[in-house]
Amino acid sequence: MQLTSPAIETDGKIPPQFTCDGEDVSPPLEWSGVPGDAAELVLHLRDPDAPGGTFTHWIVYGLDPNLTGLEQGQVPEAASEGATDFGTTGYGGPCPPAGPAHRYIFTLLAVSQPLGLQAGASIEDVESATADVTLASAELKTSFSR
Repeated sequence: MQLTSPAIETDGKIPPQFTCDGEDVSPPLEWSGVPGDAAELVLHLRDPDAPGGTFTHWIVYGLDPNLTGLEQGQVPEAASEGATDFGTTGYGGPCPPAGPAHRYIFTLLAVSQPLGLQAGASIEDVESATADVTLASAELKTSFSR
């Protein structure tokens, strides 16, 4: 699979509008190459450079495998969003402390069966549910500093 964004250059910096310094809205995303036998797609955004360990900024699951992307700031009604490390659900953009740039990784997973997760699931719940049913994955890496 391939995961890209018309608003983010691969391995480039995420534009401020998608961070806490801007509109804090999710960027548009596009993907291709989803396996034909995928039952569901899962998407998350994480910061592996956060001071307290990997920080989860966004989790979306229950995405229709026939989708080819998400519009800026949009999540389909049929999908669910999980709990972030901000203590909320929904997108929370990059917001690192001042200093060196942090890496931010959007990860898309295609899974072979519906996960059956309720809204507000944790990243641990999502990782556990996808561990043995992931068919394919793709990443979009970006960075941001303040």
